This record gives sequence, structure tokens and C-alpha cells, in this order.
Amino acid sequence: MNIALAQINIHVGNFEANLAKMLEYTARAKAQGADIIAFPELATVGYPPRDFLEFSDFIDKAEHVIAELAKAADGIAIVVGSVSRNPVVEGKDLYNSVYFLAGGRVQQVQHKTLLPTYDIFDEYRYFEPASEWGVVRYQDKTIAMVVCEDSWNVGNENPLYKINPMDQMMAYQPDLIINVSASPFAYDHAAERIEVLQTNCRRYNLPMYYVNHVGAQTEVLFDGASIVLHADGTVIDEMPYFREAMRIYNTEEVNAKDNVSGEVPKDKLTLIHDAIVMGIQNYFGKLGFQRAILGLSGGIDSALVAVLAARALGPENVRCILLPSQHSSDHSVNDARQLAENLGCQYDIVPIEGIYDAYLEALRPHFWGTAEGLTEENLQARARGMLLMAFSNKFGHILLNTSNKSEMAVGYGTLYGDMCGGLSVIGDLYKTECFALARYINKDGEVIPANIISKPPSAELRPGQLDSDSLPPYDLLDQVLYQYIEKRQSPQDIIAMGFEEALVRKTLRLVNINEFKRYQTAPVLRVSSKSFGMGRRMPIVAKYLN
Repeated sequence: MNIALAQINIHVGNFEANLAKMLEYTARAKAQGADIIAFPELATVGYPPRDFLEFSDFIDKAEHVIAELAKAADGIAIVVGSVSRNPVVEGKDLYNSVYFLAGGRVQQVQHKTLLPTYDIFDEYRYFEPASEWGVVRYQDKTIAMVVCEDSWNVGNENPLYKINPMDQMMAYQPDLIINVSASPFAYDHAAERIEVLQTNCRRYNLPMYYVNHVGAQTEVLFDGASIVLHADGTVIDEMPYFREAMRIYNTEEVNAKDNVSGEVPKDKLTLIHDAIVMGIQNYFGKLGFQRAILGLSGGIDSALVAVLAARALGPENVRCILLPSQHSSDHSVNDARQLAENLGCQYDIVPIEGIYDAYLEALRPHFWGTAEGLTEENLQARARGMLLMAFSNKFGHILLNTSNKSEMAVGYGTLYGDMCGGLSVIGDLYKTECFALARYINKDGEVIPANIISKPPSAELRPGQLDSDSLPPYDLLDQVLYQYIEKRQSPQDIIAMGFEEALVRKTLRLVNINEFKRYQTAPVLRVSSKSFGMGRRMPIVAKYLN
């Protein structure tokens, strides 16, 4: 039997386009001799559909896509993820299901059993878990179909669930497993995913054909990397990362371990770079936008965003706005100009000193008798934000936010100033990771001017200002932030690792008291296991550690 895996980029709610894409891939697979083609989880509607699932019309349209796909299941079977209605009054109204279509009709529907409700996932908000399990017989194979998380409750010291659906299906003696998934990207997730799938293969002594989403749904990125494994866990083939692809696998060759390609190397910086580029492309493409603008300061963060945007959209579609103040150094302006020229991007220089002076003049009667300080510094950032939003409004371009994760964590940014933007490009990269990614970008030749990477970070809002005036060194700060945000370690745990108590307690307090800022920021492209945004839900009004 020949099984095609089609990792495709689905657009949430774009039913016509999603159907047309799947029909096209089905026709190609059939022409190339495939007996089955498998598409990802919820491929009819896109993942995550979130509260669209509360609209009956949305479910009607998904059912229509299934009906049209069933018509195309003639001479080839289609395995595809979609929603299905729960006919039982008790419980949730919907299931997250995998369909087996053949002979022009629906042959089998298996509902998802394990419904993740953590990090970015909230499936139990919408779906009822399966309570019955079966397999499908097609040609000479008995096939177990599972959906994403259904394969993740194995090999855990502290399992999330009390059941494994494959344990139930093994009574039917299946020959192979097809897993349809929407498994989000994180730079360390692909290796973990392979290990989990290998554990499944070894536990059940079955080969697995695993097909994953690829593409970005706002801030959630999917890497594809669909995979075929032998029953002993050997990786037969791993499909490309961050692009659509279809490959066909012969079950006898998989069982015999013929034509083994193996795993794709997983370099952290390569994965992050390619993920962000894809994320920018999809955000713009799916919203129908073409051009981006950003404030280019001459610092590492905006330089990184400019490069990634130029690679995603083309340099002709990225406009850089230089907004120097009386505190901006000549080298910052020159560095920013040089970078724009290196990239081939349009750039404009709009000094803000006159605007800043006008603000001060307007506020002078009201601020009389007070000392200048942070408020006046923030006026500069807000003047820049106002100008950038004016460019965005006038020309219809999306403003890219350039804040990094370290700054967002401790509130080192100005609301309605440098935190403006429609998309946060590097908001899930700590400052030390930004420097590492900049060096990665320059590995084959200088793209980002060396001075941008080597000079001490500074907001340049007052004479001689450096980030280190307000923050601990980033190599220390980022380690503490990582332990608290990604690893959810307590202050005592982090202090026990050898970090200074005052540093730890101050840092964690800053993280918690600045939740209100993060709540108002643009969607953050997620590249880590715990990003700010929909995957990290913290109260604004709380006392813990602040």
C-alpha cells in the first residue's frame, strides 16, 4: 500500500481555499499511485479555530468540505481531520475527529480522545473526548487513526491523562497507525516530538505515519516535519520544515526499512530563523497585506526585525523609518542607514526633536515644579510611536514591533511608544538569543553591520544611557527569566541554582507587575515552549511575587 502524507498550510475559516488545496493534493497523489492520502488535524477548518467553533454555520461549512472530499475519494482514500457534531445531548456539542473517506463516502470517523488544555491549547473548551474506539479496514491493512495528542500520553512520569486510545485499538490488531496532527513549533519541540512518536512505535510494535500542519496561524507557528517511523522507532523519513510538501511511502518498504532517510538536523538558530520568516510571510499573506514598516534605531533588535522582514516579504516591501532625537548618536543613525542599504530597503529619516520640544512646551504649565525623568524619556518613545502609526495609517502598511522577550518580561518598554505594532516579530527571543541570531545571519557575510552587534545596548533616551543602567547584564537576566517563564521555577529554586537573591526577587517582581503592558501588546510569534500571549495566561491584578 502507498500512503501519501500531505503537510499543508491551512487558513482558518477559508473553507473554499482549504478544500481546493486538498482536492489538488488528492488528485496529485492519485496520479502518483497513492492508495491513501492523509491531511492534518482539523484541516477543513484550520487550527486553532477557537470560538468560531461556537457558530453553527462554521460547522455546516466544515461538513460541506467533508462531503466534497468524500466525492473525490474514488480510487484513493482520504484521511482528514475535521470537526463533527456530538449527537448526544450530554457533554460538549462537538468532537475533534479524523475521517476516513473512500468509495465516495465516509467509511469511518474516529474522535480525538485526549484534549489538550494547557499552554496555547484549549480543546476541552469546545470538544467532547472520545468514548469509543475502532479501526478501519482498507485493502489488506487494518489502520488505527489517532489525532495528535492521542499519541502523547506515553513514556511520562506524570501523565496528563488516564487513558491511551491506542491501548483500546490494539484489540483490533492494527497493522499501522496514522496520526493527523496540528503540533505547534517550538525550537526544542521537534526532537521531543520524535521521541514521543518513537515511544509509541516501540510500545505497540507498529509503524506510524504522522502528518502535521505547516504554516502560521497568527502567533502560533507549525513546522510541518511530518514523519514516518518503523515499528522499532527507526525514523524512515522526516519531511521538510516550514513549507508545504507531499511524499508517498510504500508500507512494505517502511516495514523492511528500505530507503531510510532519517531525521533532519535541528539547529536551534536555523529553526528560529526559518520559523519567524514563515510567520511573517503567513501573517501578511493571510491578512492580505504586502508591505511592512518599522522604526530602525541602529540597535540590535530593530536590525534583526528588518532583516527577517526583508527575507520574508522582500526588501522592496519593507520600509525603515529612522527617528533620531537629540540623544541619538551619529553611529546609530549611520548604522541604521548602512543596514537599510545592505538590505536594499527604502528608508526615511524623520527627526523627532521638534515634536518632542512641542510636547514639552505643551506640558510645561502642567508639569511645573516637577523634575524631568522617565516621563520625558517616554515622550520620545511615544513621539516615535505616533509617527510610525501615522505612516501605517497613511500607506496601509503593518507596523512591526521590535521589542525582545527580555524587555517585554521586565517592562523595559513604553506603551504606545516602542511597544506599538501589529505583529511582534522577536518578542519570544531573549536579548542574548537576539545577539546569537544576528551572528547567525552574518555567518556567510556581513548583513547586519558589525557595530550594531558589538556596541552596548541603549535606548538612547538620555545622554550616555545604557540598558545596563536599569537592568542586570543580559547574560544573567535571561537565565533568571528562562527559569521563571519557561521552567516555572520559584524564587527559592532559582536562588538555589546560585543566582543572587536580590537579582532574582527584583526580576520576578518586574515580570509580574508588568503583565498589564504585555496584555496590550501585538501578537508575538511563538518560537519557544512558553511565549507571551495566548500560551501564558496570568492575572493583571495579583499579589504573587510583586
